[in-house]
Amino acid sequence: MFSALELTLLLLGAAVLGVVAFRMLHLPPMLGYLVVGILIGPHGLGLAEDNETTHTLAEFGVVFLMFSIGLEFSLPKLSSMRQTVFGLGMAQVLLTIATTMVFGWVVAYVMPQLTNISWKAAFALGGALAMSSTAIVSKLLTERLELESDHGRRIIGVLLFQDLALVPLLILVPALAHPRGDLVAELAWAALKAIFVLVLLLMVGQKLIRGWFRIVVKRRSQELFMLNLLLITLGAAWITDRAGLSLALGAFVAGMLISETEYKHQVEEDIKPFRDVLLGLFFITIGMLLNVHLVIENWWLVLLLLAGPVLLKFGLIAVLAKFFGASTGVALRTGLALAQAGEFGFVLLNQVGGLKMMEPLLIQLILASMVLSMLAAPFILAKTDAIVMKLSANEWMMQSLALTQIAARTMATQKHVIIAGFGRSGQNLAKLLEEEKIAYHALDLDPDRVREAQAAGANVSYGDSARRESLVAAGIHRAAALVISYADTPAALKVLHFAHELAPALPVIVRSHDDTDLDKLRAAGATEVVPEALEGSLMLASHALVMLGVPLRRVVHRVQAARDERYASLRGYFHGAGDAADDADHLHVRLHSVTLGEGANAIGKSLMMLKLSDFGAEVTTIRRGRSRIEVMPDLVLQANDIVVLRGATEAVAQAEERLLK
Repeated sequence: MFSALELTLLLLGAAVLGVVAFRMLHLPPMLGYLVVGILIGPHGLGLAEDNETTHTLAEFGVVFLMFSIGLEFSLPKLSSMRQTVFGLGMAQVLLTIATTMVFGWVVAYVMPQLTNISWKAAFALGGALAMSSTAIVSKLLTERLELESDHGRRIIGVLLFQDLALVPLLILVPALAHPRGDLVAELAWAALKAIFVLVLLLMVGQKLIRGWFRIVVKRRSQELFMLNLLLITLGAAWITDRAGLSLALGAFVAGMLISETEYKHQVEEDIKPFRDVLLGLFFITIGMLLNVHLVIENWWLVLLLLAGPVLLKFGLIAVLAKFFGASTGVALRTGLALAQAGEFGFVLLNQVGGLKMMEPLLIQLILASMVLSMLAAPFILAKTDAIVMKLSANEWMMQSLALTQIAARTMATQKHVIIAGFGRSGQNLAKLLEEEKIAYHALDLDPDRVREAQAAGANVSYGDSARRESLVAAGIHRAAALVISYADTPAALKVLHFAHELAPALPVIVRSHDDTDLDKLRAAGATEVVPEALEGSLMLASHALVMLGVPLRRVVHRVQAARDERYASLRGYFHGAGDAADDADHLHVRLHSVTLGEGANAIGKSLMMLKLSDFGAEVTTIRRGRSRIEVMPDLVLQANDIVVLRGATEAVAQAEERLLK
């Protein structure tokens, strides 16, 4: 029997190993948590028990997850997406619950010896099956650059309603499970309590929270800000818990209150570590519930429970999306993305098990099928295009039509620039090209942006620049250059792969956030990489020099010289405490100052003798007193010299050791 501290250490250690393994496999960390829970749980290796400590950790994970969701639910956002959220999203959740209840009634009537599912249990189960994985789907859509696509917006809208629907479901399920009197009266009383508490929190809290946050922020203490955030989150959860409602409801309301303030983004960043760690522990506890032996003994039922809900949700969502105006291809993509189970389904299923609304064996089988569906989700999404093409003959025509439209717009164009992405950077580039009478054609995946830009006369088409067909249709063989205007290295590498394959001699200019991936992008075929951070530092330096009286001509010359040197003198920077995550990357270029104290190994030796380049490190600067000494191979180092090294973290560490020891 482990103590609370020992159990927590075990869960944290297992979580680290699980996340590392699944990151290496390029799978969502959440699946790693689930698998780890299965392995160390009472039904696996038996290292951890399902006890009060694990339940408490799991509950805190749900509290902070609901708080994060509350931060996303601003009224303007819901209003702008109301047709998708409250149309398609609501229809999907309600029909999934209704279908599950009907199926449960049929099973109970036809095969009463198999299991006896009450309508209350079927309602709760329907709510659990209605949920899809926000974490998995949003991450994969982001990686595929599909968040702003037609199907991407529908998917996010449905996920938003599913998240919102969890709140009333967490109130209804306990009221249904153990009514203390008349069920209708019990539900009405629960609704009244919920309304009273919500009105109290929203009306009173809205007025208090903004003023209170201003008082806290004026103290300029990060520690106080974090303590205040935890107090508000757990305090709101305690209020709803004392009212007989769920802890998660209070946390959700607290998130909504803060979402209306100017501190929302700071709160999101500060709460993220707590949320991710505790949520990971929650998923481990969910995995601990799974009895692998029972699953193996009833494998055919698990597969049936896997295939049934996945196919049901896929068909139901595809039909509803079509009903709400989507094309066949968009409807099928929406259904495929949302067919799997979700993390909130585990929350509801855990609640069902705790309230003893269903037989433990059935819960085990449903839990196993949900885990398997989430494991399958990344592979289904990766094959979405191929599946849609096979299921919809019209999709071939739609894809061909889109490519034909792109080709028609670029057919007569020669020596033009293809712009991948028509966001702010792409649009600014297009304006400059127009002023210089240089032809261009842009590809973008945001249908609204494309429609508005086309109406304004811009040469832009709806298309994915990471597809070979789109680049061919945009006239890559006739183009003078290709510019990737979005700072997304994985997506840029896909575009570079096809661009190099189709037109090896075509110049390709790539935008990046900083110089971290510069070498990787150059190796993939980028002719030029423009790191935003380095360009920003050049502009900052140029303005500062002009303000200090340095002649403009000299400033321009210095900036141009820095660019001509391929940013070599600017690559790398001095790391601080906030850059700890970057230090983990042994390829990240950094600068590091080493002071040669009395007895240092390098004193009296030349740079040539020290051979620091053997480690991959370079000496950029040597300061002696208040003077900067020119770096020469035969320069002999003296005591108290300050040597500035540049290189990867490991290389700098080895060079420092050579200098000092």
